[in-house]
Amino acid sequence: MLNSILRALIFFLLLSSAVAAQTTIEWWQFWTDPDIKPTIVAMVKEFERQNPDLRVNLTDLTWANGHEKIAIAFASGAAPDIVELGSDWIAQFASAGRLADLTDHVASQRLHYQGWTMATYNEKVFAKPWILGTRLLFFNRDLLKRAGYTADFAPVNWAELGHAIAAVSKLGSGIYGWGSNTAEKHRLYKKFMPFFWSAGGRIFSEDDRFCVISSQQAIEALKFYKSLHECCGYVADQRGIEDAFLEGKVGFVISGDWLLKRIELEERRINLGTVVMPGPGPDFSTSQVYDPNLQVTAYPGKSFMGGEFLAVNADSKNQLGAVKLIDFITSPENQLRFCKANRSANPSSREAQLDSYFQSNPHLQNFVMQLNLSAHPPVDPNWVYMETEIEAAVERVLFENAPPGETLRQLQKTITNLRKQ
Repeated sequence: MLNSILRALIFFLLLSSAVAAQTTIEWWQFWTDPDIKPTIVAMVKEFERQNPDLRVNLTDLTWANGHEKIAIAFASGAAPDIVELGSDWIAQFASAGRLADLTDHVASQRLHYQGWTMATYNEKVFAKPWILGTRLLFFNRDLLKRAGYTADFAPVNWAELGHAIAAVSKLGSGIYGWGSNTAEKHRLYKKFMPFFWSAGGRIFSEDDRFCVISSQQAIEALKFYKSLHECCGYVADQRGIEDAFLEGKVGFVISGDWLLKRIELEERRINLGTVVMPGPGPDFSTSQVYDPNLQVTAYPGKSFMGGEFLAVNADSKNQLGAVKLIDFITSPENQLRFCKANRSANPSSREAQLDSYFQSNPHLQNFVMQLNLSAHPPVDPNWVYMETEIEAAVERVLFENAPPGETLRQLQKTITNLRKQ
């Protein structure tokens, strides 16, 4: 009896010691959707089984106030070991010394993942790419057929896009060629910027010294975007545009992989086409948009790239464990697992992108292709303020009839002043 009690006591002490030896890693993340959160939890449990000395405590954030909570936590010294960051937040926190420098750790991984430039500030890497995001051009093939187009048509440049949008709009009966975003924060500029980048526009000069957002290329892009809005646009917020598209009322919309997910889950019957964003074509000008005699030349454009990144708190006492967890979550197999659960199309892992899950679906394949034809905003601590000014400028042109050239020139002055702060 005494021996049994002693053995039980020894076992209890050993168990208590093992528990006490565990290190807890705090991870703040945004994936709360019931379709994907169980996968996050399952991956965490698997990580804990493989690393019995580490325990992970998950805290959920929302996009409505997550940025504010992260900023307050860093300022008060209460930030977690790992934090999920939107790509345009990285420079803000890196410049303030809040994020650990991961440059050396990820050196051998650089060729195997996409998106590093969004995590690089002052030539140092401060986060690891996890799930990226881009936008495709979605279109309704049935509406195009009614407008006289063949079943295999997809626009390859702005002229073709303009012709097709105008043709769909002429169908009448509440049919619109183009889904045009209203003044919706964090949305509108992501629809204009693909045209801006495709035209060769830049926010800053190549040496990063000067704002050059009012270039002639940028003006032409804004004129073209405005022409689509005015002549053929169904104007609503993103959800409203997508609702109208799925109801067969809109020919073309720009959207992300969440629209594919919605079509599947809602069992929508739509003859869907997707294509990478078309470019302007050589020597394009807005006077050519609806010229039926214009020679059509394929000229791929660029889309918007963003993403979710995992970063380590510079003051974390558990940086080794934190980095180990980040590598586990972002591994090719776990990215594939995540994308399948979330029905998403943009893993940062190049190995995961080659999986048959993406390669066998033409729409998912187009998303992977678009990632290689995308651009992202500058990695600048003041980008969140610049973004607001760009959206306001586009709003003035679309909804207040402000002249594109003068509006962009004023925007250039505003962004220049923001950089001086």
